[in-house]
Amino acid sequence: MSRYSAYIACLALTVISLLAWYWQPGWGWAVLLFGALSALGTWDLLQKTSTLRRNYPILAHFRYGLESIGPEMRQYFIQSDTDEVPFSRQQRALVYQRAKSVSDVRPFGSLQDIYAVDYEWINHSMSPVEHGSHDFRVVVGQATAQPYSVSVFNVSAMSFGSLSANAIRALNKGAKLGGFYHDTGEGSISSYHREHGGDLVWEIGSGYFGCRNPDGSFSEERFVENARDPQVRMIEIKLSQGAKPGHGGMLPGAKVTVEIAAARGVPVGEDCISPARHSAFDSPKSLLAFVARLRELSGGKPTGFKLAVGHPWEWFGIAKAMQETGVLPDFIVVDGAEGGTGAAPAEFIDHVGLPMHEALMLVHNTLVGLNLRDRVRIGAAGRITSAFDLARTLAMGADWCNAARGFMFALGCIQSLSCHTDRCPTGVATQDPSRWRRLDVDDKAVRVAGFQQNTLKALRDMLCAAGLSEPGQVGPEHILRRVSPIEVRSLAALHRFLRPGELLGQVPEHAVFRDFWADASSDSFAAPSKVEAMRRDKSL
Repeated sequence: MSRYSAYIACLALTVISLLAWYWQPGWGWAVLLFGALSALGTWDLLQKTSTLRRNYPILAHFRYGLESIGPEMRQYFIQSDTDEVPFSRQQRALVYQRAKSVSDVRPFGSLQDIYAVDYEWINHSMSPVEHGSHDFRVVVGQATAQPYSVSVFNVSAMSFGSLSANAIRALNKGAKLGGFYHDTGEGSISSYHREHGGDLVWEIGSGYFGCRNPDGSFSEERFVENARDPQVRMIEIKLSQGAKPGHGGMLPGAKVTVEIAAARGVPVGEDCISPARHSAFDSPKSLLAFVARLRELSGGKPTGFKLAVGHPWEWFGIAKAMQETGVLPDFIVVDGAEGGTGAAPAEFIDHVGLPMHEALMLVHNTLVGLNLRDRVRIGAAGRITSAFDLARTLAMGADWCNAARGFMFALGCIQSLSCHTDRCPTGVATQDPSRWRRLDVDDKAVRVAGFQQNTLKALRDMLCAAGLSEPGQVGPEHILRRVSPIEVRSLAALHRFLRPGELLGQVPEHAVFRDFWADASSDSFAAPSKVEAMRRDKSL
């Protein structure tokens, strides 16, 4: 109740000042002051566009006050990035503008230091193309019984339990309005995912939530019950995630409510364990067999996996298994180590896993080198919030992109870094009903759809300016980076991209392929003998 303390105090002071005014007319100023504040707090509680104001009547205005002084002061605060959080106010402001369909036109030039090392841009064309539709899509699972047309920008994996009921409702309704997919996260499909009928990608993690036996093993029967739901459009096996790759997790029993237990298929009030590794497979070949099994059980829906790339020989083992068995996933989602919207151990957030761009290039290059790239689609996720982020990621080899935190910002997240405390001030990442019920689903769903649609419109405009008519035409040659104060190079010149079929012959002189490709095994995720020898010699 402390968040309502200012409002309650103002109501009390209004009553007291009214009594004082009755006896001494000089107290009229207090009646006006505290009456106005009480009216403001009442309006905060009644309005539906700001969850923060509904949860913190009157108090929320102290946060907004300085930024509303005027455009000069607002721009100063947007540029100041002193929050010690991974996203600047400038980036959050852009998301808020697009979510609210507010013009993002800005005067007085770029806020970026365009002469800084690592500054990136896309070159424009002297012959720009005409604007067409911004509804860019790619077909996944063309050889399956139920192929799916995926938007190039979607909601990344965030589970019910991590996010609140109303946040899930708003994301799914927004996905329905905008025609894009909503990844369930490994917490499975809750009743809140189903209310508005938005397309779902069902993520299945090592806990097999929603498709598990009482002992935690995979259950075919429960899987079929959920997978054959028409709302589920694709099946995604989560091997690892960007926030904490290679790390399991536990939802304490105190947080396992009736609703969470029903969605996950676990007992109410008992600790809910996500093991660090899967029990349904133990090698690259058995992983692909599991992919094929789920595709069949789902009725022929596109099935693939998500991973944050770690040891390269493990990914190479999976790629070799594809080549040897002919069993292919319909898609692979590459999750960058910089990703993750929830809480995770500090060392895992900062120092475990491959960043998205390097991971994406490795996966893309491998599939190209095996002549498999045209048969396996690639999605990518990792700090994507703008049209330029999309263009750069597509240029590096992705077919589509997912975002988590951008859509959280669209829901009203202010990055208070309290996701793990159950005290999220905006009702997004909390299971406290007194907080999340203040998040208005209808209003936030429109903002979720608005963010996605306006970002795709910006992508279309950017591509048209570059002389390109669709995302599939953008390549690493189109993205430029300043690598020193006096040198600029394209991503195509900075990175080595394999030619089609190059891995089918002699191993290319590309460090990671040269060192690990030949010894990677499709039969095991274990380090090859060469790696073990290098470890013993301390040369790795």
